[in-house]
Amino acid sequence: MHHAIPPQRYFPYLTWTEIDAMPDREQVVIVQPMGAIEQHGPHLPLVVDSAICTAVLGQALTQLDAAIPAYSLPPLYYGKSNEHWHFSGTITLSADTLLRVISDIAESVYRAGFRKLVLLNAHGGQPQVLEIAARDLHLAHPDLMVFPLFVWAVPNCAGDLLTAKEMELGIHAGDAETSLMLSILPEQVRMEQAKAEFPQNLPTDSWLTMEGALPFAWVTRDLSASGVLGDPTLATVEKGNRLLASLATSWAIAIEDIYRFRQPSPASE
Repeated sequence: MHHAIPPQRYFPYLTWTEIDAMPDREQVVIVQPMGAIEQHGPHLPLVVDSAICTAVLGQALTQLDAAIPAYSLPPLYYGKSNEHWHFSGTITLSADTLLRVISDIAESVYRAGFRKLVLLNAHGGQPQVLEIAARDLHLAHPDLMVFPLFVWAVPNCAGDLLTAKEMELGIHAGDAETSLMLSILPEQVRMEQAKAEFPQNLPTDSWLTMEGALPFAWVTRDLSASGVLGDPTLATVEKGNRLLASLATSWAIAIEDIYRFRQPSPASE
């Protein structure tokens, strides 16, 4: 059941008495991996985001110093994916449902005595929901530290491996995700079905972009007939291995940072 997660780091394998006896629970890092079940073009399975998040976290926890207490909850496979719901197979939660699920999970974690919760997300359609959840949870419980984090946000080698066009526009089922899936679940990748597709007629001579400082709202069918945004034909298992290794190494560092993190406080008057 733990799949890529090291069994000694898999929260569901603990007993309630082990949790009850755990020292310094307020410093223990609990990670909730989050992804989606949504279309990723004709060449990739629906599970891409969830698979990437779990694989990266699993390798990061394997590298993490054994003295640092950190545990993974079971992956939350479903997310807010309604930008893809025009493509068959996509399963989506509403933003309200996702907020409630995160809140209920966090309340359970808090009730067990833990005070550090990482929402580790690999789906680009829901970071804003996680940020809202994290702020509301911290307001409800000032001693609960919630970290809404995106798996791609840490330093990694993508810039060394991908073209400039791919780095800008290859945001879904392109070179990076396909390469990672060739490394993680190669038997589920249909490279013979891979085709490149990039959005057409984007604003030119404009500050407005798909995902930048001044974004516009879009759904996938506005930008792609195949569901792909990028060029998966460039993908290789070698790139995937390097991406996975660089992401995992950075996340091992980030989890240690979270373990050592203390909530800031204002200077005394």
